[in-house]
Amino acid sequence: QVQLVESGGGLVQAGGSLKLSCAASGSIFSINAMDWYRQGPGKQRELVAGITSGGKIKYADFVKGRFTISRDNAKNTGYLQMNSLEPEDTAVYYCNMNLRIAGLDYSYWGQGTQVTVSS
Repeated sequence: QVQLVESGGGLVQAGGSLKLSCAASGSIFSINAMDWYRQGPGKQRELVAGITSGGKIKYADFVKGRFTISRDNAKNTGYLQMNSLEPEDTAVYYCNMNLRIAGLDYSYWGQGTQVTVSS
């Protein structure tokens, strides 16, 4: 049974920082790619950042220069460091991992973690 468990969300004032974690557990061979998404109140889920197995990184324009995505393959864990947070960043943040398990690739989602930025 593979699970993604997210942590690190919370309430922070504008200009503050949070670091989200997404840990994969179970019989995993490797992480192919990992993305972070978010869904704000009344909004559709949107891509925030992604990192491939080769380390290629992409960011949404609205987080460039403020957020940093990273991964620790040895720990099967991904991270999203969020700095200079703005009230508009308030959302539920979800991680998505494409995992190689027994020779096949599967997509998994975390349970989501709430990030609230006060003005």
